[in-house]
Amino acid sequence: MHAPTSGQRADNEIDAALRKLVDAAGGASGAAAFVLPSGFEISKIPQDPLNPLTPAKVNLGRLLFHETAAAVNPVIPSTRGNFSCASGHHADAGFASGLHQGISEGGSGFGPKVAPRRPAAGVDHALVDVQPIASPPVLNAAWQNVMLWSGQFGATGANAATAYAWTEGSPKAVNRLGYEGIESQAIAGLTVHRLLDDDKHPENTAASILSRDARYAALFAQAFPAASSTNRVNQVNAGLAIAAFERTLIADRAPFQQWLRGSSSALTTRQKQGAQVFFGPGQCVQCHAGPSLAGMQFHALGLNDLDGARNAIIKDAKFPERLGRGSFTGLAADMYTFKVPQLYNLKDHPAFGHGSSLPSVRAVVDYKNRARPENAAVPAQSLAAAFQPLGLSEAQLTALTDFIENGLYDAELRRYLPAALPSGQCFPDNDPAARQDANSYCPRGTDR
Repeated sequence: MHAPTSGQRADNEIDAALRKLVDAAGGASGAAAFVLPSGFEISKIPQDPLNPLTPAKVNLGRLLFHETAAAVNPVIPSTRGNFSCASGHHADAGFASGLHQGISEGGSGFGPKVAPRRPAAGVDHALVDVQPIASPPVLNAAWQNVMLWSGQFGATGANAATAYAWTEGSPKAVNRLGYEGIESQAIAGLTVHRLLDDDKHPENTAASILSRDARYAALFAQAFPAASSTNRVNQVNAGLAIAAFERTLIADRAPFQQWLRGSSSALTTRQKQGAQVFFGPGQCVQCHAGPSLAGMQFHALGLNDLDGARNAIIKDAKFPERLGRGSFTGLAADMYTFKVPQLYNLKDHPAFGHGSSLPSVRAVVDYKNRARPENAAVPAQSLAAAFQPLGLSEAQLTALTDFIENGLYDAELRRYLPAALPSGQCFPDNDPAARQDANSYCPRGTDR
């Protein structure tokens, strides 16, 4: 056997030091606290007790999540059948939108890397389905019991005492069904994003649209065998299936996950040094913890809102989303605070923060290191106590960025896509420009 070289010895020392930091950060569970299960091992994935995961339910949800034929309630009639849940959360963007501002109905093209999706020519921007806040990814969402930057979806966990805010007639009323955040968001999202709507559009209910296809009727029977055959295909069950699929979207093949499982060479030396900063002087793990490196806390970091972004479409000059958690709870202590996001596959995002105000991972790292708020509207007393200068060196910032961008990057997320849809349509978007995009998923015989 050959004695290790000085470089190998140094890397072994870095490994040992990093393992010690990760073990300490994981508490009683050690490094295992950060291990993600495979997205295909559903028994190991956190789930809502009211919506247990089954292979049949996940399979149905995979199809419905991408099904552009479910876009049956547009406000622009010509866009019927042209968009899906995946319009704002697709694999090539780490199951986020891949845009500064997600665009569903009224958009043109797929993107995000070659020709980013944008409002279609000639479409009134007032009719385009966009949000006044950046679209968080649904990747690794199984470890979140409330959803969105404000955490407004979900009846449990952080929202257990928020029933007063579940305003009847608003999307938040879905919390009254008692589900966790992923399920609540999926059910409400079908209405919000002009897809299936069993209450407001009786002519376009889930049953009237999906039951026409015998394949969907059979898939619902497999996913919800205990439900009455006369009321099995409905918006709630469609949302539950979509949520089941979303829970399986896990970045378990990222290099850091391989390193946690014992593959020392999965991370480069610089990425290991960056991980040391993450779990050490960078203090990142104080908020970004657990398998998804996220958190159920809400903090104010003084980031700018989306209305300052280039070409942003803002329909309400006083949009409440800028208040973060406070827009939901109404509590003074929650004003300008936003939920801690997960950190995998950020390299596919074009901008960061609830207002897409930071253009890169490095910009985020620099911002946290300087700890100088950019949004003058956020009162100093609202800023998180931990939002303090870190004093990290250039080398540490570079290594930390490398770890986040590449060490936490799962390059194989297309494994979660369906081979095709029962409708035979393109996805995640089905408008003319999207069908021509080489990155779209279209069956043979379409007009690509």
